Amino acid sequence: MSEQVAYVSTYLPQKCGIATYTYHLRQSVQKAKRDSLSDPVVVIKDKDTMYPNDPFFKWSIEKECREDYIRIAEALNQSSVSVVSLQHEFGIFGGYAGAYILDFVRTLKKPLVTTFHTVFKVPQEPYAPIQHELAERSDKLVVMNHKAVSYLVNSFHIPEDKITFIPHGTPVPDMKKRTDFRSRIGWHDRKVIMTFGFLSRNKGIEAVLHALPDVVRKVPNALYVIIGQTHPNVKRQEGESYRKELQAMIRAHHLENHVQMIDRFMTEQDLVSYITASDLYITPYPGLDQITSGTLAYAIGLERPVLTTPYRYAQDLLRGYEELFVSYSDRNGWIRKMNALLSDDALLASYQAKMAQIGRQMSWPRAGKRYSQLFSEAVTMTGVDTIAGVQNANDAS
Repeated sequence: MSEQVAYVSTYLPQKCGIATYTYHLRQSVQKAKRDSLSDPVVVIKDKDTMYPNDPFFKWSIEKECREDYIRIAEALNQSSVSVVSLQHEFGIFGGYAGAYILDFVRTLKKPLVTTFHTVFKVPQEPYAPIQHELAERSDKLVVMNHKAVSYLVNSFHIPEDKITFIPHGTPVPDMKKRTDFRSRIGWHDRKVIMTFGFLSRNKGIEAVLHALPDVVRKVPNALYVIIGQTHPNVKRQEGESYRKELQAMIRAHHLENHVQMIDRFMTEQDLVSYITASDLYITPYPGLDQITSGTLAYAIGLERPVLTTPYRYAQDLLRGYEELFVSYSDRNGWIRKMNALLSDDALLASYQAKMAQIGRQMSWPRAGKRYSQLFSEAVTMTGVDTIAGVQNANDAS
């Protein structure tokens, strides 16, 4: 019998990258196990999200209700769940820097596999002690960046064999509908550059807009597509001021016919269609510390040529292709490299083939199999009985 996995995370319908990640991870592991055992989700509920009245959400934690973290851990201890998959990002849990999750792991007696979506090279307060304790109390750790392994070993003295690298999962590419979709949305004669994700000032979109007038001079059919709503936290603090600044920049550079801003939260199917329809994907992030990026992972998994600033995740994912890196403030570099790729179909096609080679290792089916194996290892090493949540003598001691 396969292990029953409980996922502790945000979850759809919440508009959150971790929620989407957990949804796909759960689906992929279920397929890898090839059984009908239903894996529950302990949903970290956000007050701004309306959740369906569904038994699926019976195990849930109100983000800022500290007692819930203990109550649910105790319920899991008495359940038929074999192993717990904790998706960790500081901001999704309650308490200062998400400290309430420590109450959960201190109470939990089931095997625990924690995926760190953020790992700092040099951890600082208040995050360092929280991540240290989570790492210590977890039976296995998952990271999505090779560099994160050494960060955890050096910062917290975690044994390296406790840490597993599993790439960020991506959809399986399908190019069959690309041409029809491009025609349907009016891109059939355009060279489409794309950036996707929640809008905020740390996305660096202005770097591309500053370079775009010179790109358009060489590639007159260039179109820069910016997809995404303003990040909910940003919207609460400053409204749509960043979007308005970008719109003003577009008008100032007379780029109205060369920039398309799509202000909506995409379904997975729509997002895959739009990314697949693009010619060049860009992540121009000014900060270099970002350890994972689901958007860059998706673009490469969907075989899109990319240009990016050399933040940590990009450096790890694109090792050997450093020519695809551009510094945030290097306007001439953006112009030169966008022009080179967009004006040379053969060059663009060659990078599509190179990205496909990287992306084949990142598909959700592959990720699901690796996670499923890891969950089995965690159960085996801790000696927890999978039947009715009963712990064997090894754990009882």
